[in-house]
Amino acid sequence: MYQISNFTDNDDVKIISELGAFQVVEYQRDLSVTPDSAVTAYYSSQMNVKKRQLVCSLDKSPVTIQAGAMQWMLGNVNATTGIKGVGDFLGKAVRGKATGESAIKPEYTGSGVLVLEPTYKHLILMDAADWGGSVVLDDGLFLACESSLKHKAVMRSNFSSAVAGGESLFNLSLNGRGVFCIESECPRDELIQIDLRDDVLKIDGNYAIAWSNTLEFTVERSGKSLIGSAASGEGLVNVYRGTGRVLMMPTAKMPNV
Repeated sequence: MYQISNFTDNDDVKIISELGAFQVVEYQRDLSVTPDSAVTAYYSSQMNVKKRQLVCSLDKSPVTIQAGAMQWMLGNVNATTGIKGVGDFLGKAVRGKATGESAIKPEYTGSGVLVLEPTYKHLILMDAADWGGSVVLDDGLFLACESSLKHKAVMRSNFSSAVAGGESLFNLSLNGRGVFCIESECPRDELIQIDLRDDVLKIDGNYAIAWSNTLEFTVERSGKSLIGSAASGEGLVNVYRGTGRVLMMPTAKMPNV
């Protein structure tokens, strides 16, 4: 048996969200400061620039995490590669190469607690059931999920436009039943949810962080012609077409903006 003290029972550490096997804890102030950094730490806390950690309860479910994300674990915890054979290894290696994610995502089973590395990013918990059991994530956002969710690489509909738009050709898809956590540049309060029913959403930039796998995702010219695109001042846009959900972070600062 074990007991954890001065963690979530600390007045400076607050549980800000909880879903499935996961809790997100947030440090209200950075107390590990020097006289030189105290002012920056103070104003950072006032502007919601705070450290956050994901706490995983393995008693509720085995979890799969991004490689290198573990900080500490407690209890009867077993770490595996999650690989179930040579074929599974090759499939994961190919998927990792295609999506830019780590090929091997460690899986933790047993009973106990697993705590991931702190981050200043916003940790957002979601249930795959809210996405019809299949959700696609933008590159580099995946942090952890309950191991009941299966990972797949999904290819966008048109190869040539993906290359022309400088976008990745593949994205990571989570499928099945379970809860997952992503790292977002924006807090949940600033995320916009758009539910499409046989409609089209066009976004000028890589602002969508998650979308239903039922949507057709392409990269297209913003106008009907090259001249029209040039006249509008826009070029290629990300297009989500069909019936499903898109989650956007419109306030995120994009490269070269």
